[in-house]
Amino acid sequence: MNCIAAAPSSALPRIYSSRSITTLKRRCLHASPSLSATPLPSTQPGPPPTAPLPPSSQYGERVDRRRRQAELIKRGQDLRTSHMKPGTAMKKRFWKDVAVRTTSDGLHTIYLDSRPVRNPQTKVPLSIPPSKPHLATAIGLEWDLLTSAQQALRAHLIPLTSIASRAHDLAIQDAATASSSQASESTAVHQSRTIRDDIIMTLIPYLDTDTLLCWAPPTPKEADPTTTVVPSLRDLQARVAEPIISYLTTSVWPGVQLNPSLDEGSIFPTEQPRQTKDIIRGWMTGLNAWELVGLERAVLAGKSLCVGARLLCEWGESFADVRKALGSGSHQGVQRFGIEDAAQACSIEVMWQTGRWGEVEDTHDVDKEDLRSQFGSAVLVASGTTQA
Repeated sequence: MNCIAAAPSSALPRIYSSRSITTLKRRCLHASPSLSATPLPSTQPGPPPTAPLPPSSQYGERVDRRRRQAELIKRGQDLRTSHMKPGTAMKKRFWKDVAVRTTSDGLHTIYLDSRPVRNPQTKVPLSIPPSKPHLATAIGLEWDLLTSAQQALRAHLIPLTSIASRAHDLAIQDAATASSSQASESTAVHQSRTIRDDIIMTLIPYLDTDTLLCWAPPTPKEADPTTTVVPSLRDLQARVAEPIISYLTTSVWPGVQLNPSLDEGSIFPTEQPRQTKDIIRGWMTGLNAWELVGLERAVLAGKSLCVGARLLCEWGESFADVRKALGSGSHQGVQRFGIEDAAQACSIEVMWQTGRWGEVEDTHDVDKEDLRSQFGSAVLVASGTTQA
């Protein structure tokens, strides 16, 4: 019990002995009894602590997450397959080998064992032109990677087969139209719209909202000359677009005027001149079936008719003479325009934004790979062995 001794005021000047202090009055501050701690012996010692583990890297976490996602997708595929009716042929792969065979007239046909791959619309065997053996091999690889016949019903699993079938349909229709070109004028006026007309009518409107021609508004310049100037989004867009526009307006569409789609301070696109659209429409009318379908795939993927036309002129089979002339003439040293260049030209704004704020996983990276896949299929369909 803690106590403080209180001495009378008259006795303060005096010096007390230790014995006399005990006789002084005491005033208690509290009345709780004091308890002393009683230590207990440690009779059951526990195991030693585990060693600290180093933090896992971000790459390892991403790989593990992707592996778990792949397992879930595989489990879902197996579950969907198990719900099918027993005995159906759609749940399994009915072919063992895939082969590309060449007919006597040079056409390439893909065979599943002894069955040819057929056009889903006309039900005739899908034949690839003699100058496109790489496309036939790629289509055969697509079918060799399938694990069931049900997967062949999904267009995203056989993209090359889908685009080749569309080009095959267009080629058959063009041949039928050419054979009936001697028909009467009245019959020609009342004939139905063709696949070629549908493609051209779909692609022409992309010219007014072309991704390559939609530039960001200009930003004010810094007044301080010592400040580090960072290229704006508009500067990057113009730097990428100008070489492509120059190539198209001098080598592909001479005399055509291509204006930026967005004026300063406006959100509504500016239409291209009517003469420009007429020239480009006539240019697309002269393309063969395989190049027109390749152009359609590239434009729909990149939302840019200019980028699609530039990619087609670089890899199209019928543009080999133009590339040869440009490579040996005044345009010698023109850089090749490939899939990566086309993808970057259509994704300048996305790349600029993700460079500042970062990418969204499983969104931006998936779109990036899908865009390059679409451009790759367009190159395979349009190119051939006769290109320079």
